[in-house]
Amino acid sequence: MLPELKIAQLRHFVWVAELKGFHAAAEKAHRTQPAISLSIRDLESKLGEVLFEKRNAKTAKAELTPFGLYFLPKAKELIAHHDRIAEDMTLLADNKSGHLRLASVPSIASRVLPILLQEFVAAAPDLHISFYDDNSAAVLKMVETQKVDFGIAHLFHEEEHPDKKFIPIWQDQIGVVCPKGHPLAQQKTLHWTALKPHRLISNGTSRLLEDSEASPLLGLSQFYVSNMISLIAMLEAGFGVTTLPWYAFPQESTKLSFIPLVDPHVVRRIGIVLLKNKSLTPPSQALLDFILKKTESSQV
Repeated sequence: MLPELKIAQLRHFVWVAELKGFHAAAEKAHRTQPAISLSIRDLESKLGEVLFEKRNAKTAKAELTPFGLYFLPKAKELIAHHDRIAEDMTLLADNKSGHLRLASVPSIASRVLPILLQEFVAAAPDLHISFYDDNSAAVLKMVETQKVDFGIAHLFHEEEHPDKKFIPIWQDQIGVVCPKGHPLAQQKTLHWTALKPHRLISNGTSRLLEDSEASPLLGLSQFYVSNMISLIAMLEAGFGVTTLPWYAFPQESTKLSFIPLVDPHVVRRIGIVLLKNKSLTPPSQALLDFILKKTESSQV
């Protein structure tokens, strides 16, 4: 049966060896000299070999036996390995190390998360983050397959995803996006029927209109563009108009206008998506708590 070596005893052994005495080791360990002697004797008993020569009454120096000389680097190696693991786990628990995996819909990824993540990682410089930017369906799939610790997506029908939990955080209104010189851009608000005479480009967020009075627009759409960069380019070129949530509207664009759709008034709800029966890692839980704390009253 292999001996169970205690890290404290290994430390005592190394200190006695390096400091050449039990008294000095006792001071370093904040223990009494008899306690250190007892610790060494117990370690020797486990190893089945003597570690120190009989002490010279005149010098009182602790000299290693041949076995002790051989064991010293092994003991240091064991202590170093233990300390690395202990440090890694402590940092992980304190959210200062480890690997965090996160997925989000593009609008929140570009408009909200950069500031939140910058502040979060400032207190955890050694934390590694893998970030995925995709539509809500893809985000839900990544949560389901555990590719990410949690996701940020649109509100979903719970009956379709009984294994997931949704924590609502953000909400924004659906509006019409068109070139600034477009006739619709002159309006302060819009009724859905005002879009019927114009070329409508649908996108991944258009399904938000499905359960509203504006659902007929989906059947009138001649084009569907899934990529936001391509969609914005087509809109800026005057190719057509589209509907987008406020967070998805490219505020940096000098060529486009956002006009709120008031009839119907459609609101998109976005939040945290995670598996119901799976605990988060300490860094992931810390980020979740951080987001909740920072966005308690976040509304558009």
